[in-house]
Amino acid sequence: LPSVGKSTILNRLTNAKSKVAAYAFTTLTVVPGILRYNGADIQILDLPGIISGAATGRGRGKRVLSVARNADLVLLVLDVFQPGQIALLKKELHDMGIRIDQKPPDVTIVKGSKGGLALTTSVKLTKLTPATIKGIAEAYGISNGNILVRDDITDDQLIDVLTGNRRYVPSLVVLNKVDLVNEQYLAAAKKQIGRDFVPVSAEKGLNMDLLTERIWETLDFIRIYLKRPDGDPDFEKPLILPSGSTLRDVCKKIHPRFVEGAKYAFVSGSSVKFEGQRVSLDHVPFDKDVVTIMR
Repeated sequence: LPSVGKSTILNRLTNAKSKVAAYAFTTLTVVPGILRYNGADIQILDLPGIISGAATGRGRGKRVLSVARNADLVLLVLDVFQPGQIALLKKELHDMGIRIDQKPPDVTIVKGSKGGLALTTSVKLTKLTPATIKGIAEAYGISNGNILVRDDITDDQLIDVLTGNRRYVPSLVVLNKVDLVNEQYLAAAKKQIGRDFVPVSAEKGLNMDLLTERIWETLDFIRIYLKRPDGDPDFEKPLILPSGSTLRDVCKKIHPRFVEGAKYAFVSGSSVKFEGQRVSLDHVPFDKDVVTIMR
């Protein structure tokens, strides 16, 4: 939203020089900055404020929201005196196909050329009937094939799957200017927001460290320290990957073709039973593991 302190927050967290002023629409373009934390360089983008109707193009909203579609995390920045504006932000993001704090529905659709639609479910469906699911699929041009449903989905979730262009992104709510209110007001604001938030005062620099920590935790990255067979671990420049990545992903991160000659790895850290354990490339390392890839 305009004039909530996004630019000041960006300047506090990063090396950016985003223009700051006490009036709306100061930021008219995307301003990037780099947050350096735990050995990672995290790019943060200060977007122009979103207004009602942004998803339909008002106020260059489509262009702004298209940037958010490619993000790994969305910070929903609110003015402490307008906590109810979170509904507007969520609506505009939703209308642009961005699903915050949701997982993709576990639905698999395999199109066929004949034989009609076959539906298989592994859970009890309480929100849709099999006939409704088939009807919605046919409305989207799928009249033959197999549909496997592993979640108790709604019609909106099924449409999201059929549309195929949704983005599922985690979010953090950042409530700015909290230095201007008391604890009682913050408790009432939390009820209005409907979820936890990070209370900050960008102008005073309050809770910037807390916000940095929450960004890191929500991104859910892991740090991998690489070690050559005849060398020491590189603790200065860890490899940064999403949690749940395999050692095969580690190889691809080093270089897309590095994985071709990789055979196995030696790992020390919390993901193995003993130091220097030999594992396959399908092994899932944990944060701060030391890894030696053998070729």
